[in-house]
Amino acid sequence: MFTSHLLSLVLFVVAVECQVTNILLTNDDGWAVAQIRAQYDALVAAGYNVILSAPAENESGTGSSTATPGPLTQPCEFNTCPAGSPAEGFNATSPQLNWVNSFPVDAVEYGIQTLSPKFFNSPPQLVVAGPNIGSNLGTTTLISGTVGAACEAAKEGIPSVAFSGLSNSQVSYTTLQTNPTSLATVAALLNSQLTVKFLSALLASSSGTIVPANTTVNVNTSNVSGCTDADDYQFIFTRNLANSSATDVTTCGTDHLPAEATVVNSSGCHVSVSVINAVTKTDVDAATQAVVFNRVESILSCF
Repeated sequence: MFTSHLLSLVLFVVAVECQVTNILLTNDDGWAVAQIRAQYDALVAAGYNVILSAPAENESGTGSSTATPGPLTQPCEFNTCPAGSPAEGFNATSPQLNWVNSFPVDAVEYGIQTLSPKFFNSPPQLVVAGPNIGSNLGTTTLISGTVGAACEAAKEGIPSVAFSGLSNSQVSYTTLQTNPTSLATVAALLNSQLTVKFLSALLASSSGTIVPANTTVNVNTSNVSGCTDADDYQFIFTRNLANSSATDVTTCGTDHLPAEATVVNSSGCHVSVSVINAVTKTDVDAATQAVVFNRVESILSCF
């Protein structure tokens, strides 16, 4: 048993050193919202192998809460599965799309420990949480289920990134087809494109650390109004919380990064990128920031 476990661990380490292809996707808004389905489609179109494991219901604001999943006493969100359904289930025609009737932390744990061995024959190489409906800036990271899921993945040894979008809306995935010109659809598609663009930079190198141990990356997108294309956006390296006395990674001629809220809430088309501790859910030191900064520097701009 020990030998088998050791072999699996070695194979996993080797896989991380190769091109990342296997992604676990989760959120806190539920498995059937437009945002996560648009993200699933965009990641698959970009060539990734993707499993979706997300709460059966909207579990926004639940942070790192956890509970044993149980059978549904009411239908899944948007009536996508009936009351009485089992604690974990999947789309009959797309078994890669899975619900978990519990919190985001439990959904990502199920994805890592149960679904990934089934579909990937290994742990996922990366966990993507979101895009969240609404931003997760500053101290909001402490209560965000999307950030909580990304932090749980990091604590389980899986690199992770949490994505959030200011203009997202809580609508069914069916909106993507029934109302393709709505703001909800436009925001869902645009945020999914920005996620793919960010991941392309983060994962461009097949060697080295993707995200430092016990950290995650908190990415937030500003309002999509006036920003119609992913190329309209500037990615800005930021801090979680403003701190003029802290020494950050040096960029744009300074070792003081702007706060993510300052960037996202400013005029223009911006995406903030902050590296945070998976336990405290706030800022890390400059050396830890630098690991992620060096991987995504090619897409970064000055603020």
